[in-house]
Amino acid sequence: MAETTENEKTENTGEVEETFTPDEQGVAYSSESTPSAEAVAERPATIAPGAATGRRKQAVARVRIVPGTGVWTVNGRALDSYFPNKLHQQVVNEPFAALQLEGRFDVIARIHGGGITGQAGALRLGVARSLNAIDVDANRAILKKDGLLTRDARVIERKKAGLKKARKAPQFSKR
Repeated sequence: MAETTENEKTENTGEVEETFTPDEQGVAYSSESTPSAEAVAERPATIAPGAATGRRKQAVARVRIVPGTGVWTVNGRALDSYFPNKLHQQVVNEPFAALQLEGRFDVIARIHGGGITGQAGALRLGVARSLNAIDVDANRAILKKDGLLTRDARVIERKKAGLKKARKAPQFSKR
């Protein structure tokens, strides 16, 4: 029988045998469709003003972002003054973190209605929509993948007749 060498047809199967070097074996799967973190960092961000509206529960946030140093103004107050909870500050900053644009825009927002959590969610959606409006080609895919462009449609259910609340029934008494 003839011995086969690299990239030579075998007599029995008719297939090509290939030997891999250790470097080639290290890469099991590679996808060219998803950009790496380095590609995102190299891509220059478009710096332009943008505006949008975000809503969550009963809260409505009108947001305007302008190129700047990362100063947040919410109803005339600083971000840490308006949202003292660190979780709410993190929520509203998510769109900038996803696009790696922290500190490149000043945010001016007017918020009314709802509670603190609803207002933070509304502000997050408004910021994400503003960034999407600035550069749709570069920003939309990342924001959409992280779920930042989707409005959370959950609202409080209305009270029904004969019930104490939306679903709570009065206490049942057998006698």
